[in-house]
Amino acid sequence: MEAASYSGVLSRAKLPASNHHKFNPTRVCTHTRSITSVPCRASEGLHDLHKTSAQALTFVSSDSSSKRTSIVGGSYLCGPVMRRNPAGKALCTGGVATYGENVVEDQSHSHATEDKVGVLLLNLGGPETLHDVQPFLFNLFADPDIIRLPRLFRFLQWPLAKLISILRAPKSKEGYAAIGGGSPLRKITDEQANAVKMALEAKNLSVSVYVGMRYWYPFTEEAVQQIKRDRITRLVVLPLYPQFSISTTGSSIRVLQSIFRGDAYLSRLPVSIIRSWYQREGYINSMADLIQKELEEFQKPEEVMIFFSAHGVPVSYVEDAGDPYKDQMEECICLIMKKLKDRGINNDHTLAYQSRVGPVQWLKPYTDEVLVELGQKGVKSLLAIPVSFVSEHIETLEEIDMEYKHLALESGIENWGRVPALNCTPSFIADLADAVLEALPSASAMSTPMSISEEDDYDPVKYAIKMFFGSILAFVLLLSPRMIHAFRNHLL
Repeated sequence: MEAASYSGVLSRAKLPASNHHKFNPTRVCTHTRSITSVPCRASEGLHDLHKTSAQALTFVSSDSSSKRTSIVGGSYLCGPVMRRNPAGKALCTGGVATYGENVVEDQSHSHATEDKVGVLLLNLGGPETLHDVQPFLFNLFADPDIIRLPRLFRFLQWPLAKLISILRAPKSKEGYAAIGGGSPLRKITDEQANAVKMALEAKNLSVSVYVGMRYWYPFTEEAVQQIKRDRITRLVVLPLYPQFSISTTGSSIRVLQSIFRGDAYLSRLPVSIIRSWYQREGYINSMADLIQKELEEFQKPEEVMIFFSAHGVPVSYVEDAGDPYKDQMEECICLIMKKLKDRGINNDHTLAYQSRVGPVQWLKPYTDEVLVELGQKGVKSLLAIPVSFVSEHIETLEEIDMEYKHLALESGIENWGRVPALNCTPSFIADLADAVLEALPSASAMSTPMSISEEDDYDPVKYAIKMFFGSILAFVLLLSPRMIHAFRNHLL
């Protein structure tokens, strides 16, 4: 995720008891001499995990109320900041859940003779110039799936996002300046879109491929409008996040729901959303190929520690909101290591989480702390793998390649290597194309019920109460000594 993406005022919303996902593992995947063994669930465990991923995008009945509540949380409070408009090409449905399950065609939708198939690639986005950094950060923190305010105070989302973006912009600009003055994410995602289009055409499927970014150009809203203008008749939505999280895939799908709900054409458009794809054979093989290739660059490949670094999420996302991200990440690592073991590669491995922000507890262990521990334990050769990213961006190019590399060498690790992001690796692109083909038959109209928070917004009495108490809270926060001190430091 671009630019240290989270801050931590988190909601208290919980899944009903029936929706809490717990694995019942029937086997454990362990590797000789592994520093951190990752549990490997059997096929029925994967099936449960797939269902949990689907539940994280559907609207469920609350135990304490007959109203609807959304696990992705919050209404679509604001549109993104659009300071400029550069030229750019621009599973929450009644259909597919995740891959590995049987895909059945919805018989209520007949395929037109002149079918126009679209593929929408979703990604985070990133500032392309230093001037873009502050408005990009505003868009990021204005997302209620990133800063999760209590419902009573959600109208404070914009001013709080403005404050955080102003305070964080100088530090973030330093990071982007270190990698050339902007994020390469848009360029790489456009290249991936073109590669997927060519791969599908090679499989005799003519498609239009669109790119929709969550927090910068080309925005998801722009891509959807182009899809509408092109009169697409079936759409596959493919988030470029291997593992599902409510803060990445979930947030993007919430935006799609909001757009589709208010449009007669889009609300009838058959859509299939691929919620996660970390367990696909093509993806696992592609990751194993890159790791094997980089291991061969070391003088003694068998002594190299394989170090998976994944983007973290707050613990409350997993424990309180039912986010399947941690379980999916651990399963992903197990599948990659099993593939490597089948090739005779039995290196030690470990998993840690990077990019934590704010005072709340994040998934552990933390990447920076583990690197220091490994150095103290005498590890001399380490291969870093950005397992949650499929494109190079600031968290690979600056955080891993610069900050973590420096920390590792300073801690006693002598030989450092890093597996590149998948980008446009042919085997990876071919697998994405296969995923689209597999998802297409299940496309059906997107179900977009209104969330409880959106229902409350239509109640004038509740809105007036929120405004009154929220204004008092805003006044107290903005005039607090700590806030005044922060502004003074920024201005000076």
